Amino acid sequence: MANEQKKGLSTNSNAYTIIYSAVLVIIVAFLLSFVASSLKERQEANERNDKRAQILAAINVTEGDVEANFAKYVKPLVVNANGDVVDGEDGFELDFTKKATDQKLPVYQCNVDGQVKFIVPVKGNGLWGPIWGYVGLNDDKSTVYGIYFNHEGETPGLGAEIVTDAFRGQFLNKQIKNANGDVVSIAVLKKGIKADGQDQVDAISGGTITSSGVDAMLKTSLKKYDKFLTK
Repeated sequence: MANEQKKGLSTNSNAYTIIYSAVLVIIVAFLLSFVASSLKERQEANERNDKRAQILAAINVTEGDVEANFAKYVKPLVVNANGDVVDGEDGFELDFTKKATDQKLPVYQCNVDGQVKFIVPVKGNGLWGPIWGYVGLNDDKSTVYGIYFNHEGETPGLGAEIVTDAFRGQFLNKQIKNANGDVVSIAVLKKGIKADGQDQVDAISGGTITSSGVDAMLKTSLKKYDKFLTK
């Protein structure tokens, strides 16, 4: 019939708008999922390399290819609750913040110019979020050879100063053990305040809470390694 109208979904109808929107959302979600999936492997590789770079910074290796340097200088180990190295286990993926009684901990044994160094991770809380780092020790497991700190969101010019050479440099050659060989950490205190029976460094001016966070982070994290560090 000449006047017969073609039946179909009107582009001006609510149903058309809903269906069109739903299809568009599905397509966009699929594309985002595909992109995220395709980038996941690269992101994970970048995260692992960033972790390697942070560990290397604790033995003052900051230039050159990260993967090559890590393979050259660092051997990831695992220690058990008794402080003994667990044969055949790689500690790179271990989360040292777990509180299990049979906890295994990551330790990084390094060879720098023929000298043995040990690196242990530390993690705590600053003013605005997590802070973390790696402490590099000489083979006496007490003298600080190098140290690395980082943060998630500390205040620039104040708490964020924990990443600077000026702050980190204070820790070099300090002792984490006292005269009796006990692990006592390194105190982070305001100028003029003296620690009893342990080495200390100056807190960041204006960054009191972050400095206290670093102090607590070192004490808590190093204590986890007490048996390994005192063997």
